[in-house]
Amino acid sequence: MRFTVVMAWFRKDGTDRGSAASDTDVHPLQQVAASDLERALADRQALIQMCLYALDRARSGGVVERLEEGLAAIGVKALRPDGERFDPARHEAGGAVPTDDPALDGIVAETEVTGFADHDRLLRAPIVTVYAKRNS
Repeated sequence: MRFTVVMAWFRKDGTDRGSAASDTDVHPLQQVAASDLERALADRQALIQMCLYALDRARSGGVVERLEEGLAAIGVKALRPDGERFDPARHEAGGAVPTDDPALDGIVAETEVTGFADHDRLLRAPIVTVYAKRNS
């Protein structure tokens, strides 16, 4: 498709040669390219969302692993912050586990629902269980 659009633009004067370098009428090609890029990015986002939907419903560990590998190959990383300090800007608290160890207070004990990030953009925060110091 892109090759056809480019060739059509080069032949706009009825010849097979391109326009002169001084021509500034390149906007139609730029608009087509921008439109194609926007469509490709929108399609990518839709496919990522469909993969996340499938992951949430997958019953096979092998299917989950394969979907996560495919997403990772395009920069979408699974987030399982077990052992990290809880950060409400990056994590969603789903529960708490009492602990007597003050060093564990505020640490993610377990990931209940895997989160995902597309490069640096958070798509879905992981839902986690957090250690909370037991009241004495």
